[in-house]
Amino acid sequence: MKTIAARALSLSVAAWFAALVAGLWAFGIYIVGLYGVGAATGNWSRWNAVLPDGHGYNPGDTAGNLALGVHLLLAVFVTFAGAMQLVPALRARAPGFHRWNGRVFVAVAFTIAASGLYIAFTRGAVAGPYMAAGNTLNAILLIICAVLALRFALGRRFDLHRRWALRTFVLMLGVFFYRLGMMLWFAANGGPVGHTDAFDGPFDIVLAFAHVLAPLAILELYLLARDRGGAVSQFAMAGGMVVMTLATAVGGLFAAIGMWLPRL
Repeated sequence: MKTIAARALSLSVAAWFAALVAGLWAFGIYIVGLYGVGAATGNWSRWNAVLPDGHGYNPGDTAGNLALGVHLLLAVFVTFAGAMQLVPALRARAPGFHRWNGRVFVAVAFTIAASGLYIAFTRGAVAGPYMAAGNTLNAILLIICAVLALRFALGRRFDLHRRWALRTFVLMLGVFFYRLGMMLWFAANGGPVGHTDAFDGPFDIVLAFAHVLAPLAILELYLLARDRGGAVSQFAMAGGMVVMTLATAVGGLFAAIGMWLPRL
């Protein structure tokens, strides 16, 4: 029975990962189509089409514009190359690529956290102080997890390395999870219930921290069920991952239709 439960859990996680990658690629295409095209053509106004005043392209603010550009470029890396680190077949058949892509992945984690903090502290909060606090927490946790993932890889403790690499990956997707959570909530309630333009409504406050902590909590539950759980807990976790797969797929679809495609 436990073998069947473990298989069900594995399949449910694979289904969730497929839904996640589909959403990530749509997000990556949006970033390239809006910000990448703007940079390539010199049409910097595209950087200000979504971001509020002072947070997009600011003439004369070379350091801030560079930090934003690096942050966006690395977000594209995460959406495409970062997800490859979690594909077991690729890790087994191309270990050299996995190692070098992993090194880049860790460097990206440090840089994306540092650039995000720099932007937040020099340009102010994009979505209010609560979101700024949540993003700061995200950056700090991301750096800690990346350091530990690198440490255990260098020490050839690959069991622990994979755990911390998973945590790093989940934390790097905070912005993506934020958009999924927002679109799911708006769709479920028929509008922005609990949301304000200042991003200080009850839903805004919860999401500011939940987009960081909730995915981490789900990951920890999965690791616990996979490594120590019995058949019941593994079946229960598999059921939970089926729900998460549906939420990820629907949230990604709503985000693509409602947020990303209209702005390209």
